[in-house]
Amino acid sequence: MIDTDNCEQLGAEILEIVLEEVNDLKTRLIKARQNGRIRGFLRRAIFAIRVAPFQLKQRDFMKILVTAKRVVDYNVSIRVLSDQTGVDLNNVKMSVNPFDEIAIEEAVRLKEAGKAEEVIVLSVGATNCQEQIRTALALGADRGILVETDEDMQPLGIAKVMKAIVDIEQPRLIITGKQAIDGDNSQTGQMLAALAGLAQATFASEIDLGDDSATVTREIDGGLETITVSLPAVVTTDLRLNEPRYASLPNIMKAKKKQVDVYTPADLGVDVTPRVKTLKVEPPAERKAGIKVESVEELVDKLRNEAKVIS
Repeated sequence: MIDTDNCEQLGAEILEIVLEEVNDLKTRLIKARQNGRIRGFLRRAIFAIRVAPFQLKQRDFMKILVTAKRVVDYNVSIRVLSDQTGVDLNNVKMSVNPFDEIAIEEAVRLKEAGKAEEVIVLSVGATNCQEQIRTALALGADRGILVETDEDMQPLGIAKVMKAIVDIEQPRLIITGKQAIDGDNSQTGQMLAALAGLAQATFASEIDLGDDSATVTREIDGGLETITVSLPAVVTTDLRLNEPRYASLPNIMKAKKKQVDVYTPADLGVDVTPRVKTLKVEPPAERKAGIKVESVEELVDKLRNEAKVIS
């Protein structure tokens, strides 16, 4: 026997989701006509229709979205190109941004503690970013998303892409590194929270996840600050949040079979054109070799007469 009451409720919820998508697409169509970007709108419409059946299931599903940015490994000595247009990446070891590794570890720990059902890892960049996604999958993430582009991705562009993915996946918690070790901007998490209208807790050293809120201890200049934010929320990680694990060989093999979806910014209806132009990249000035002094008197003399830092 069919439960008609449940069917009516389910039908009403599905209709609500469809209407939300239609209203969103109407707004996008108006903007697309104004900007002459009908083709991008059609890609976004097809993409929205494809994922719509999953949105009802996602409403009460504790899902965590984490990031995995591809950066030069922190152990590598950086070399600047001779024309000073950027950093030499030829034959250089690339890794997951260390702060993103902390985010991935925290998400996996929350899942292992029974506080989340799924961990999704997102990377934005060229095709080879799949290597970093596979690393995150080997560390315990469940599936990956690559938004593939050869554009020079800057914080605002990445935040826009993440906002589009958040709209589709509807995660309850987004955890990112507080900054990437290449640009050191510390902007993407905050921009995402602003664009998506979400609560944010930056520089987290501890996360206590509840049903509808998260209590986060933050690293601030004066010490520690503890705040509670409503979910969904964006959290950026500090160094003291945890110590990331190493991937085991069996998990590395399993990661090769996990799902990785690939999209483009055009599929998401996002403009990732860079807003900032790099004029020149220079290595830091070389420091002069230090010297040893034999006595305090000699040190004071050099500070006064050579360095001229005391009078």
